[in-house]
Order: sequence, then structure tokens, then C-alpha cells
Amino acid sequence: MTLAKDLAFVVEESSKADERKAKSRMELKRSLELRIKKRVKEQYFNGKFKDLMTKVIANQETLHDAYNCIRINANVDIALDNDNISFESMEKELSSGCFDVGGNTFSIATKGARNEILVLPKLKLKVVQEAIRIVLEVVYRPYFSKISHGCRSGRGHHSALKYISKDISNPDWWFTLIISRKLDTCILNKLISIMGEKIQDPCLFDMIQGMFDAQVLNMEFGGYLKGHGLPQEGVLSPILMNIYLDVFDHELHRLSMKYEALNPDVHFGGEQLHSKLRSWFRRQLKGNDIKNSSKEGSRIHSCRFMDELFFAVSGSKDVAIDFKSDVVNYLHNCLHLDVDSEAEILPSAGPQAICFLGTLIRRTVKESPAIRAAHKLKEKVKLFASQKQEAWDVGTVRIGKKWLAHGLRKVKESEIKHLADRSSLLNQISCFRKAGMETDHWYKFLLKVWMNDIKTKAAESEEFVLSKYVAEPAVPQELRESFYEFQKHAEEYVKSETAMTLALLPNSSSSSETITEIIAPVNAIKKRLLRYGLTSSQGHSRAITQLILQDNIQIIDWFSGIVCRWLRWFSDYQNFAELELIIRNQVRKSCIRTLAAKYQVHESAIEKRFDLELSRIPSTQEEEQEMEHEKPHSLAFDNDEALMYGISYSGLCLLSLTRMVSQSRPCSCFVMGCPAAAPSVYTIHVMERQKFPGWKTGFSTCIHPSLNKRRIGLCKQHLRDLYVGQISLQSIDFSSWK
Repeated sequence: MTLAKDLAFVVEESSKADERKAKSRMELKRSLELRIKKRVKEQYFNGKFKDLMTKVIANQETLHDAYNCIRINANVDIALDNDNISFESMEKELSSGCFDVGGNTFSIATKGARNEILVLPKLKLKVVQEAIRIVLEVVYRPYFSKISHGCRSGRGHHSALKYISKDISNPDWWFTLIISRKLDTCILNKLISIMGEKIQDPCLFDMIQGMFDAQVLNMEFGGYLKGHGLPQEGVLSPILMNIYLDVFDHELHRLSMKYEALNPDVHFGGEQLHSKLRSWFRRQLKGNDIKNSSKEGSRIHSCRFMDELFFAVSGSKDVAIDFKSDVVNYLHNCLHLDVDSEAEILPSAGPQAICFLGTLIRRTVKESPAIRAAHKLKEKVKLFASQKQEAWDVGTVRIGKKWLAHGLRKVKESEIKHLADRSSLLNQISCFRKAGMETDHWYKFLLKVWMNDIKTKAAESEEFVLSKYVAEPAVPQELRESFYEFQKHAEEYVKSETAMTLALLPNSSSSSETITEIIAPVNAIKKRLLRYGLTSSQGHSRAITQLILQDNIQIIDWFSGIVCRWLRWFSDYQNFAELELIIRNQVRKSCIRTLAAKYQVHESAIEKRFDLELSRIPSTQEEEQEMEHEKPHSLAFDNDEALMYGISYSGLCLLSLTRMVSQSRPCSCFVMGCPAAAPSVYTIHVMERQKFPGWKTGFSTCIHPSLNKRRIGLCKQHLRDLYVGQISLQSIDFSSWK
């Protein structure tokens, strides 16, 4: 009995310890979702969910739980009381059918004399939308197909790319399809009919119809709104899109069976397969399906992330063309969606990569140690040749500049009578000098005549002219020919490289393995760095003037937010080393120069002063490895995408300080549910409105133009959360100020 009592006390103490332990955002939101899930399950009768609107959604407890979910997304403590919203009155309004589904309207005049209108839901409507989203997730989650990713727990961006790179084996062809169609009456009616197969609730469908009529249901296939936590995206859009396209997911299973499993002549591993089950399937299909099936063994792979579709086909190109035609016809004829049928079917083994989910996907041969050694030697030769070329260019430019200085000195000496050389060419052409022309102007005129004579209009720069047209002709011919002969041989080796070298290396003829690589869009990232002002057109780091007025820690948080997103998104990609160089050479330098411009001191002094704070922007391999320890947490954050919609992919936006808040002009934090006062007001700068599909760059792909220069108040905590990616713009209530 004593032992039993001791064990009972241990269990009791452990349970109390678990209660004292602070729950994470994920755990809190999952517990709230489970409470709503129990209410939804109670409404399941005779194979359908009934009266969800009146019995579950229009319930004070459900509305309160949905509001807490919104606050958790906004990183607000749900233990804090907020009297700004009455759930009792909301329940009465929903039950009586008098609930206002209107939103906050923002508009901006465009160049074409056309107004772009943005309608964002109000806070009370967002609470109702969140409640509907959770209810629909409970109903449809068990039925969603395994090929669908995006806004689902455990099936996000990383799982989709992992499936493509690890589970798709040796495809011959692949292609992507772009769906485009804005939500209209036809799509909405089709959606409601699909939902009617599992839900019997006219009140719920009337609410969705009312939100569509009020323009607060932002669901657009292939538009600008793609799961990045932007303010114009409604929380209902992802679940409704997944419900609508779930019909297509199940149709893909039938199509895959048609092309790979039901063909009597299918061969796998060189052997013909015979099966009673397969024969039974063949008998169930129509004759034309069997006739159109492939004549050789085929394999179909598909992956859908929201409305981005990826397909890989093992087999002939005719099979890929027929399969693509069937997919396009079904999307167009049955789901009334517009599809880009001109999308090119590419060979997976070709050099051209395919774009999917804002990244590049390509198939490459995994190099053996011998090949890697040969390539390493090639890279060393290439680097040595480039170093010699750089030294040659520096030397010739220096000679050219000395030539300029010597020429200017001779022009000045020609004006001094006792130094002038009467027999020189310069003295002979001095008669063409106009009266009153200064020495410098006369010298520039001579240079202009000389440059016109050698036809240097297509020259890249002044240094190029000095190097190629001044210094190199003056260099001894033997030296010049020797240098160019060396560069020629180095270039020939880099191009031809390995045939002879590989033959000398051991194990060079071993079989190679083909792998799928995921490539970060480095060129697109560099363009965004230029657009946001981090770099100049020549690629040099610059100070961002919009950030100078903000606090030091806020400036560093903005830059570290870029790095945190890149580490979270691209750390497993094959070309992450290129991003490491950008982090060290451009992002970190831009942060230092922004702080240096703020304090008007030298950059070295800034590095010493903010050494600890700048460590969050990696400059060495050790610091990057320290940030890698946070990777499991970030992956868990991404895998619960259905709970934390949009935050994992939210890009960095640019805010500038507008004014400090005073007692005469107070301001509260615009984040939903945050009771804190805002010490500062910031202005949003819309840098781009990127079309779909867009690259994944770390910055916001799109913010509606009507929100450009709109002012928002943020407390210090939520400003940091927005910068480092802990919340998204969806958490901001833009209607706080009219």
C-alpha cells in the first residue's frame, strides 16, 4: 500500500508539473481546435454533419475559441481579458440572421482611370470565418488526399518538396499546370454542391454566399494570393480551395490507375504483371479507356500545393501528352477552371529546371569521388586564371590612369613658353584650340576626339577603355602574347575539362546515380535585394534609408528576419552556399551601413559597438550552425501549417517610421486582440505586386496597392514579431484608423 501511495503521488505531482509548464502556441491552438472538434462530432447524423451553423459556429464557446485562435496567430496572450468584443451578442446576431458580413473597403485609383478595391473582413467577421474554417477542417481533414499539400497539418511546403525529391523515382517527363479563375457564382455554386455531400446546413451555405456577395471571401485560383499570410487573404480561402480541388485529387487516382495499373501490357522490372484484381478493374472501365492507355509500363506521380500542380511521368512522351490532356480537360470541363494548356512538357534529364513552389527543381547525376576531384581541379584552374586576369586588369588600368595624368601634365607644360617643345605634335595642334578655352576643357576635347577615332561607344566603362586601348598596346608584345596564351589554355581546359583527367582517376567509370535537386532562386533573391535597396545596381551593399529612424534593435531585427526566413526555407537546398555568401557579403554589410548612416560613424566602429546584436546575422560558419539548432522548431512550426496559416511563409515587408506617439495623439497597437499601446506609427511600403507563380525570396510576394503608404500602429513586441516572421500582416486590423 505504501508503494501504491508513493506511485500515486508521483503521478499527481507529474500532472501538476505538466499544468505548470507553459504551452507553446501550437499546443494552445490545438487544444482550442480539439474543443471545437468535439462539438462538431456531436452533429454527425446518418452520414452527414447537420446544423453546424446554429449548433456549433453560432455558439459563444466556439466564437471565443476562434477569437483565441486569432490571438494566438497574432502572438497575443489569451489570458489577457479583452472587452472589445461581445460573444453573447454575436451569438444572438448569428442565430437571428442579422449578422453583418460587410468588410472594410480600401481603394486606390490606378493609371487606367480604374479603381482597385480591396475589402477586408472586420474583426467580428474574422472570428466567424475562423470558426467556420476550424469546423470545415474537422469535417474534411480525414477525406483529403495524400497528394494535396498546403495549409494542412504535416503537409506543407517542405513535405511537398520532400516528396518530389525523395519519393519520385526516375521520371522521364514532368510539367506543371497553372490554374486561373476568380471566385464567381459558377464556382461558388459548384463548391456548395460539393460541400453538400458531407454537410447538410443551409444556414452555413447562406453565410458563405453572403460573404461572397459582400466581397470579403477572397478566393482566387492562380491569382496574387498564395498562402503567404497577406492581409487580403481570408482565412477561409485555403480550406475552401482544398475542398474544391479535393474532387480533382480523387480524379487523379482514377487517371493514374488508367495509365499505369489497368493496361494488360504493363511491364515492371522486365516482367509482365498478371493479377485478378487488375483484370477486374479492366473489366469495370469502358473500352475507350483501355484503348487510350499506354502501350508500355508507365508511372504517374502528382503533387498539388493549393492550386499549384506538379506532375511527373515515367514512360513515353505520348503518355505524358495524353495524361496532361486528360487533366486539363477535367479541370476545364468539370471544375470550370482555366488552365494554361500551353505549359511545356520537359524531359526530367535535360539541363532545364522546372519552377514549382517558388523554387527550381532539376535532375542531376550524383558525382562520384573521382568526378568531384576532377571538378575540384577544374575550379582551381578557373579560380587561378580569374585571379591572374584580375591582376592584369588592375595593372593595365593603373597604367592607363598614369597615361591620363601624364597627358594632362604635358598639356599644361605646353602653355609655359620655356617648357614648350616646338617640334611636338601637341604644339602643332594647339592652333586649333579656341580662344578662352581652359586647359582642362581643351584636354577633354582632345580625349573626345581620340575616343571617336577609336570608336569606343560600346565600351563597358572608362577603365575598359584605358586598359584595352591605352595600356595593352603599350605592353611588350611578348608579355601580352604570353598572358593571352595562358588564358586561352585555361579556358580550353575549363570547357573540355575531364575526358582525359577522369580516365586517369580510379573508379571513374562507376555507375552514377541520378538525384532530384531543389534549387533556391538566387537570381530572383538578388533582384529583390536591389529592389528593397540593400544593394546597388553593381551589387554593392547599401544603407536602407527607410529604416534609419527606427531603433537599433528594430533595424537589426529587420535584417535578421531575412536571414531567419532563408535559414528556415533554404537550409536543405543544394545551393544554400550561395545564399551564405549573400548573407555574409550583402545582408550583414547592408545592416552595418544602415546603422553607420544613422550614427554618421565608420563601419568598423559600428561592428565593435553592435557585435553581440549583429551575431544574429551570421558572418561565420559557427554562427550559422548555431542557428541550425533552431531548425527542428521551425520545421514543427511549418508542419502545423493548418493551425498557423500563412505565418510560416509570410515574407518580410518594409515599414518606415512615421511619427512617435504623444499624449495628444495616442494610438493603440493594430494587432488584433493586443491591448498594448503603440509607441510609434509606421508606414507600409508596397514594393511589388508579383504575379503568380512567384519566386520565394524572403520578401512579401504581394501586398495590395491600396495598402501602400497606409499607416499602422505597432507595439515593440509585435513589430519585432512581424520582422522576424512570428506573425503576418493578416494579424493587423487595418480598420483601426479610417
